[in-house]
Amino acid sequence: MRKTLALLFLLILGKSAFAQQDPMFTNYLFNSLTFNPAYAGSNDHLTMNALYRTQWVGIEGAPVSQTVTVHSPNQSGRVGFGLNIIHDQIGPTNTLTVDASYAYRIPLGKGKLAIGLQGGLYNYRSDFSKLSYVDGSVTDPAYANLNPSFWKPNIGAGLYYSTKHFYTGLGVPHLIEYDLAPQSAGQTFIYGKQYRHYYFTMGGAIPLSGNALIFKPSVLIKSVSPDSRFKKDSSFQTVGAPTEFNVDLSLFFQETLWFGVSFRSAIEAFNNTSSFDSADVWAAYYLQNGLRIGAGYDYTLTKLNKATSGSFEIMLGYEFDYKTKKTVTPRYF
Repeated sequence: MRKTLALLFLLILGKSAFAQQDPMFTNYLFNSLTFNPAYAGSNDHLTMNALYRTQWVGIEGAPVSQTVTVHSPNQSGRVGFGLNIIHDQIGPTNTLTVDASYAYRIPLGKGKLAIGLQGGLYNYRSDFSKLSYVDGSVTDPAYANLNPSFWKPNIGAGLYYSTKHFYTGLGVPHLIEYDLAPQSAGQTFIYGKQYRHYYFTMGGAIPLSGNALIFKPSVLIKSVSPDSRFKKDSSFQTVGAPTEFNVDLSLFFQETLWFGVSFRSAIEAFNNTSSFDSADVWAAYYLQNGLRIGAGYDYTLTKLNKATSGSFEIMLGYEFDYKTKKTVTPRYF
């Protein structure tokens, strides 16, 4: 298992085996603020959401992630404010992101276009003493510092357009790219870098039986550094990761029970191959006091399913309309 932990870590920092760094969530419909600051205030009332995810249960060192988001419009409804906290642990590494979001909403056609900005801090820390080395000693210069830890500033931006029955958005939560393990003089080329992630979302709400039954299809596409080929440093022009996408189909019953299924896969841009990742199910239930509870399960479709029983999420949320001082009918997105 210690070798598995080390392998997972190397997949994050390795030169040729680069992977997406931001955590993934099956219930992304309820915490879109984590990847798009323009989503702040989009529900037209105060909204809070907390989510816990444990990925690949049974594999030591597998990712464990938590998020907390809070966002609300101001009294005029033209401005949205939000706070987003993400903690992610993979093997010996921990990252913590704290961001404040601002969105300005402009009436456009039948809906509103929001332009969002965010700013905050990113913390990275590792404990390489937890790794098991093949030769029994720490000789790899990549791990010369056993306990690296640092804080970096972060800024992000996004666009979000929504009507009553349609939405689309583009978010870039990390505009700044910075080194996690920079090259040192006299060493072989070793690096770790926080890369820019791009998120595109689109979805709709289709009434099948008035408000009693709503069909909601949606898609999320996540890509890492599609602009890497244009970087001045030739060493980074081939850095990339499979473009990941989620296709989600859900039904909303009596504005109370929400049930969905989704499929996650990826396309490798450099060699035009694709791979299946997981088939997912999730549900959310709204109580009359505005409380929302939910859960999700991912069935792994890769060879990892021989070592894991899947991935799990639990969610807790609350929606409140401060204008009327009462709970409100939940938004479709």
